[in-house]
Amino acid sequence: MAFLKFDKAELVNLEYSLSREALRSNRAGSFASTTIAGCNTRKYHGLLICPVEYLDGENHVLLSSLDISVIQHEKSFNLGIHKYEGDLYVPRGHKYIRDFDAEKGSRTTFRVGGVVLTRETMLVQKKEQMLVKITLDEAHSDTRVQFRPFLAFRNIHKLSKANLYLNRQYAQVPNGIKLRMYDGYPELHMQLSGKAEFVPVPDWYYNVEYLEEQRRGYEFKEDLYVPGYFEVPMKKGETIIFSASTTEEKPAGLKRRFKAEEDLRTPLDSFRNCLVNSAQQYFVRKNSVTEILSGFPWLDVRSRYTFLSLPGLTLAQGNDTTAALNVIDTMTGRLKDGLFPNTSRQHHDFYNSIDAPLWFIWTLQQLEKQIGIDPWKMYRKEIMQIMEAYRNGTHLGISMSENGLVAGGDEGIPLTWMDAMAEGQAITLRPGYTVEVNALWYNAVCQVLQWAGEKSSVARQWKDLPEKIRNAYVDHFWIDDKGYLADYVHNGFRDDSVRPNQVIAASMDHAPVTKEMKKSLLDVVESELLTQKGLRTLSPKNIAYRGLYTGDQEKRDRAVHQGSVWPWLLEHFVKGYLEVHKRSGMILARKIYDGFEEDMTKYGIGTIPELYDGNPPHDPRGAISFAPSVASLLRIGEMIDMFNKQK
Repeated sequence: MAFLKFDKAELVNLEYSLSREALRSNRAGSFASTTIAGCNTRKYHGLLICPVEYLDGENHVLLSSLDISVIQHEKSFNLGIHKYEGDLYVPRGHKYIRDFDAEKGSRTTFRVGGVVLTRETMLVQKKEQMLVKITLDEAHSDTRVQFRPFLAFRNIHKLSKANLYLNRQYAQVPNGIKLRMYDGYPELHMQLSGKAEFVPVPDWYYNVEYLEEQRRGYEFKEDLYVPGYFEVPMKKGETIIFSASTTEEKPAGLKRRFKAEEDLRTPLDSFRNCLVNSAQQYFVRKNSVTEILSGFPWLDVRSRYTFLSLPGLTLAQGNDTTAALNVIDTMTGRLKDGLFPNTSRQHHDFYNSIDAPLWFIWTLQQLEKQIGIDPWKMYRKEIMQIMEAYRNGTHLGISMSENGLVAGGDEGIPLTWMDAMAEGQAITLRPGYTVEVNALWYNAVCQVLQWAGEKSSVARQWKDLPEKIRNAYVDHFWIDDKGYLADYVHNGFRDDSVRPNQVIAASMDHAPVTKEMKKSLLDVVESELLTQKGLRTLSPKNIAYRGLYTGDQEKRDRAVHQGSVWPWLLEHFVKGYLEVHKRSGMILARKIYDGFEEDMTKYGIGTIPELYDGNPPHDPRGAISFAPSVASLLRIGEMIDMFNKQK
């Protein structure tokens, strides 16, 4: 029996099927994503989305969708679906859906009268190629099948409009055609595994609407180009493969390739396998570069999220030392003046992340325990570059004060993970000393001293710092009468908002707080911030709390760190909680972990989203698949397994 279960009776209900999205990456930068009904609801949806390095280095939608039509007795039944103005869905192919399965890929079964047809999709690993397999399971008379490709050829953040610059020319290739809509793009080769007739009927389909973009307050109407259609006769039991690729393929090998790709898939037959499968898709390997995508479908590479995620994602790789070190080597190549770029866009790096270098050291700590690397031997130069930069001062006012704490953010630029902006202003600026940054700093100082050894020159220069930092940390952040840590301290002001950042202090291997303080602050977090899907970013008791992450960009940005729930924080809450409560803490840890199993058939199929609403029922929001969320659950699962082994 399948682990991922979908209500067959509800598959024809668009409210049900349009809210569930399938996604697959090729682990080289390309991906495919759409709803389980096959109707695109985002500009980020498409069957073949590829990076185009020589244009802008970003992802571009080549093949937006593929309509399949069944023809019998000269009657055509189109199994596709597109939304147009006025809540109009044409064609209404979803009404023929009878089953959907996602164990090895996306597999949809349609019934049209006496015809039963199965459509399966498979994105080829490390190639820009989408395979669509059509099997005619039942047919009692002559049947023809048409394939009608809808093309976009545009950046994923933009929309296509009908224009006069389109190149309508195409060329024949074995069992298909190739075309390039605009200069600068790769050619798209559309081929079939069997002989097919291509009928050129070039036309624009105007004002296709994307429901989710409309809800998010963005432009949501697009014109898509259809060059024509392919038609093939099929008999009962026959299978044909449609291939869309940036390279010419050999039609005779398409069925073998589909089977080979299917065999490579991690079956989504358990909760953990869903997490493992999802985790593996964030790795992007191209040439000598290995990166971690922060999430799908619109997030790019972020250094902070790379280091937050890498230990958990490494678990999903079977603790593959090579994969982990390749990521670290790629990232350390971007280290500059002790800082990592928060993000890279169009080859311009932005070095505005105060915590990413400290998360890097935390990551090395975890990988030392997981896979046995020697961080000091391998990365001493990079580690000390970071430590000296923070001690002596680097960009954006990031520097260590006389009391040993690290400050930053005086220039109005948000430097922590709570970096949302609205109307050009940071919503949660958090200048000065921040609670998680200094917990990470204390952890880094203690760990570096441990790596360097008591007789080293590093020990002679840094040995007095831990006590100084710990004393200043408690003095500045601990609110004794309330029993938790302040969020930040700046110029004599102490922000006592109940926020989740303080759990980082409870989860570090070298913690700047006592066990009693850990228990107290975790009690407060459990009481005011813990939900079944993660930690709220602000207590509902706070007047600034916003419990719904909905509306346009500004409304969402004002809610994202003012109440929205983030799953990635759970890893640090659970680690601290288990260290305090030991065996008795397992009940809550297990409840948290198991609580996400129900999400495997909601929102992003087989994965964990970026965030949830702060208010019940805590609906999923943001990116449908988020690396830190998935990594956090994998780490919690590992903690639970370790406790069970100890028992």
